[in-house]
Amino acid sequence: MSQDLSDYPLLSQALTPEHLRQLSQEQLAPLADEVRTFLLRSVSRSSGHLASGLGTVELTLALHYVYNTPFDRLVWDVGHQAYPHKILTGRAEQMHTIRQKDGLHPFPWREESEYDTFSVGHSSTSISAALGMAIAADREAAGRKVVAVIGDGALTGGMAFEALNHAGDIHKDMLVIINDNEMSISENVGALNKHMARLLSGSLYTTIREGGKKVLGAMPPIKELARRAEEHLKGMVVPGTLFEELGFNYIGPIDGHDVEGLVETLRNMRNLKGPQILHVMTKKGKGYQPAEEDPIGYHGVPKFNPEEWKLPKSEPGKPTFSKVFGDWLCDMAEADDKLVAITPAMREGSGMVEFSQRFPGQYFDAAIAEQHAVTLGAGFACEGLKPVVAIYSTFLQRAYDQVIHDVGIMNLPVLFAIDRGGLVGADGQTHQGAFDLSYLRAIPNLVVMAPADENECRQMLYTGHVHNGPAAVRYPRGNGMGVEPVAEMTALPLGKAEIRRQGEGVAIFSFGTMLPYALEAAEALNATVVNMRFVKPLDHEMVKQIADSHEHLITLEENAIMGGAGSAVLESLAQQGLAKRVLQLGLPDRFIEQGSQEEMHTELEIDGPGIIKRAKAFFSL
Repeated sequence: MSQDLSDYPLLSQALTPEHLRQLSQEQLAPLADEVRTFLLRSVSRSSGHLASGLGTVELTLALHYVYNTPFDRLVWDVGHQAYPHKILTGRAEQMHTIRQKDGLHPFPWREESEYDTFSVGHSSTSISAALGMAIAADREAAGRKVVAVIGDGALTGGMAFEALNHAGDIHKDMLVIINDNEMSISENVGALNKHMARLLSGSLYTTIREGGKKVLGAMPPIKELARRAEEHLKGMVVPGTLFEELGFNYIGPIDGHDVEGLVETLRNMRNLKGPQILHVMTKKGKGYQPAEEDPIGYHGVPKFNPEEWKLPKSEPGKPTFSKVFGDWLCDMAEADDKLVAITPAMREGSGMVEFSQRFPGQYFDAAIAEQHAVTLGAGFACEGLKPVVAIYSTFLQRAYDQVIHDVGIMNLPVLFAIDRGGLVGADGQTHQGAFDLSYLRAIPNLVVMAPADENECRQMLYTGHVHNGPAAVRYPRGNGMGVEPVAEMTALPLGKAEIRRQGEGVAIFSFGTMLPYALEAAEALNATVVNMRFVKPLDHEMVKQIADSHEHLITLEENAIMGGAGSAVLESLAQQGLAKRVLQLGLPDRFIEQGSQEEMHTELEIDGPGIIKRAKAFFSL
């Protein structure tokens, strides 16, 4: 249910940037308070990303106030921080639907609003996209401005530095705002620094700087001396030497919660030529003490009561696959001191908190740098260590060449623990783990496993760990099936499937945690169900045995049908000269939108009733 906007007298006047710009500058600070309250109440009712947005309220207000959006382009990195942007761009009354099926998208989304200039969900893309837009704006010559807002965490991604390097080299007009949301605003964000930021972004300094370069341009030694003098003078008050070396004019850091100071600095910077960086210090969770004190816990929240100042404890239920992995990692590390574990900035999400605390010398957070994380593992493996790269399916896409070039070709024993395989729910298209079975099974030397339950997951992780070559175990987001993992670890025979139910006429080759759906459908169809376990190497003998004894074959997977596990079965049938009609069930050839896993399984007809319906129609049963 949407909030009554009459409770927000200023916000109700500023529901679009055009209306926002009609307010006086003095009204912006009280408006920021209203936006923050609206955001807190909205997310507490809908669930979603909270702490990041609370920290960007003033920055968002100032940007839309100074820049002529959507004509001027505003590009958000990742998008967690863009909830205030959605509130102020005509979507306040739909905020209660965010992350829900058919509701507002969780991230900036081009199809949703003309103010969302770039669809996003992964990090470190904003500067590259903004540079492309800035070059286009330069060709257009209509006075369009371009701004990228990137969180300091996203700057750990190499792509951001590739873009900075390129932008500084070609010298197009653009502004990159570094939203530095450390736990407290640093001491140098004071009166002196605020004064210096305005001075350095003002016309006098810029005129002197540019004029001096022109005058000294004909005298290279003096020009170099002047450049160094400027750099050293600036370095006394501005920690921006790195960005200056990349070709940017650096200004800041300034207080990201002083909305009027932001407005004045942005007004100055809007008219500067060439690539600019503004370093803004903000507090994640600003204005809501529990989120300020625990920004990680309040990064993504369930529905909660903001008056209680605590998040509800989740109901004790079946352990998640992430926990199964985390428990295995600790148990394995106790038994094998050669184990090292790597995560690209997903310690909490991947279930590695306990491991990082108990085995700090074997734990490595590579930051948001997936390519580096994979090749770091390859380096470990070259020296006889046993690396485990814990990574989300959708993030492993970013390191595909490294899996091939740095792991596969050398046949190195790197284990990929792939979380969020299949549909993930509310995060939508950018985070669905829809492609890993397709893109991994094409890689020579790589063993690819898909467990049906918690115990298989534990045993497959062990199988991959002791295997003398690359291996991947992919498992879904969320709770397990209720199967208690067996403490003793046993390596599974590579490439061997198992029959879970014997029927006749119809057979279902089930991959991964779709097995309960397959068994449910099999009861109605009197079908045989095979738990395939391995996508690669595939159990060709089992495929032949089932094909010889069943007329109708079904493959079932929570992965793109194109090139996925079902395609592997078709290839096996073709190689063995077996001609059979096969119904492939999985994710269709489109990017799957947000919605709970159960909702989307039903809509895509890959749950029990869906399998029955599709099988009867396809085979005319």
